[in-house]
This record gives sequence, C-alpha cells and structure tokens, in this order.
Amino acid sequence: MYVILGAGGPSANALTAELLIHQKNIRLVSRKPISVSNPNISWVQADLLNEAQVCEAVKDATVVYLCAGIIYDAKIWQQQWPMIINNVITAVKSVDARLIFLDNIYMYGLVNGPITEQTPYHPCSVKGEIRASVATKLMDEMAAGNIRASIARAADFYGASSMNSFIDMMVLDKYSKNQSAQWVGNPKKLHNFSYIPDVGKGLYILGQDPKSDHQIWHLPTAKPITGNEFMQLAAQIYQVEPKHTNINKLMLRLVGLFKKVVAGTVEMYYQYDHDYQFDSSKFEQYFNFEPTSYADGIKNISETMYKKQNN
Repeated sequence: MYVILGAGGPSANALTAELLIHQKNIRLVSRKPISVSNPNISWVQADLLNEAQVCEAVKDATVVYLCAGIIYDAKIWQQQWPMIINNVITAVKSVDARLIFLDNIYMYGLVNGPITEQTPYHPCSVKGEIRASVATKLMDEMAAGNIRASIARAADFYGASSMNSFIDMMVLDKYSKNQSAQWVGNPKKLHNFSYIPDVGKGLYILGQDPKSDHQIWHLPTAKPITGNEFMQLAAQIYQVEPKHTNINKLMLRLVGLFKKVVAGTVEMYYQYDHDYQFDSSKFEQYFNFEPTSYADGIKNISETMYKKQNN
C-alpha cells in the first residue's frame, strides 16, 4: 500500500498518476475530500497536525510519501512544520513503513554554483531555516536507525494544472492567450525548473528501491537556462512574440501589502536575481533517467493544460 500524505497538490497528483500506471494500490490522505473513481485508489481524511489521525491513515502502508504543502506564511510554517514532521515520523515508526519526503531547496540558501545533495545548509530566509530544521530532524532519525526514509528535492515546478507555479501562471498561460509574460527577478540569470511529471516519476522510482533510503535525492530536472531563453523557447512553441515585463522585489513588496501569499515570496527573491543551478545528476546517473527537456515539456503543456487560444 502506497500512502500519500498531503494528497491533492501538483506533485502528489503526478505521483498518483505514475503509481496508477504501475497498478499500485494507493491511499490518498488529505483534509479536504478528493473524489476517486479508480478501484486502486481510496481516500482518507486526516489532519497532519493530529498525530492519531496520521497514525491511522498510514496503517498497512509499505511506502509513505509526504507531499504536503501548507499556507505560504513563515509564521504558520514555524508553527506547523515541526508538528507535521514529528507526527509523520511517529506514524511511519508505528507501521515500519518507508518514508519519502518531498522537499524544496530553501535550506541551501544562496549558492554560488551548482546545488547538489552535498551542498551545506546556509539558509538566508525564515522558510529556509524551518526547512533546514525539518530536514535535519529527519536525517537524525535515519542516522539513529529509527526510520527508513529519504528526502527528495525538486526545483521550482512547471506543468501544474493548479496554477500555483509562477512559470505556468505568468509565462505559459499568458503566452497561450497571446499576452505578455511576466518574469520574477532577473531574466538574464540562470534558473532551472522541475517538470511535474518527472517529479512524479522520480518519487515513484525512489519508492521502488529501498537502497535509496537514508539519502537525499535531487529529482530529475533539466539543466539551468536563463529566463530569457525559457521565454523565447515558450514563445516559439506558442507562436507568439516573446514579450515580457520584469517583476522586481519592490513590486513584490507592494503587491504583498494586499496579498499575503505574494508577501511570502519576498524573502525568497534571492532565488530569482541570482543564478539558480539545481543539479540532479546523482539521480540521473544512478537510475539512468533523462529529465524531460524544456522544449518537450512546454510542447506537451501547450497541447494539454494551457492550449493556445485563438484571439
């Protein structure tokens, strides 16, 4: 039984789709109901802040995935992430299930050069400090032999139907409507993006290989390119002009006065005005996996989620 804690988000949905391809039995766990029609899927309601509910939700699990996303607010993260990770650790111990935690890269902070699994933690944001603490707690539990687990990290997503990726919302959706794109930060800087279906495949692969436990894995992600190159490629695929406007830190601050989610992105702005070079070569070489190219990823999105609209 494969249990997905925090089901319903883009990465969890991609993982669910991959598990279904391989005809696995899946239990989705979330606070909000998820409608299921496939006989291989069931849904259980649970609050990850409630230890008893989490323990009940993982019963009979062999692999547990933690794909939770919580409100993008540092104060809420400070309150809730330590509770969530403690509850999940207790739960997987109770059933001796393997745990795979889908993480981000905030704990690394500003890195000059490629970001690998060996990159030390030097967070330069409150959210990064919280993520570093959670990851350290998990690694300590692994080192002590208390749990079998691994940490899987991805870069910024693209290809999410929920429109919670700035690339999807501010570039691909805009070009699909023949509108000008918006780019956060400096489009001359390098950045790379994890294609959501690759994230799902990567999580599935880790779930099949117990030898991957007790390690950190960067999920398969195409090499970094500049924002200008990404927008030119997207515009070419959508057959539009690569028009765009830049959103700087001051603009984010101003919008953040009215939108709390945007306010939460201000402290992460360093990721967009410096080079961001996420390195997934460890995963690619170990599992012989080639990440989807940006050209193929954008082309697929242009034919499915964000189809070109005739204006």
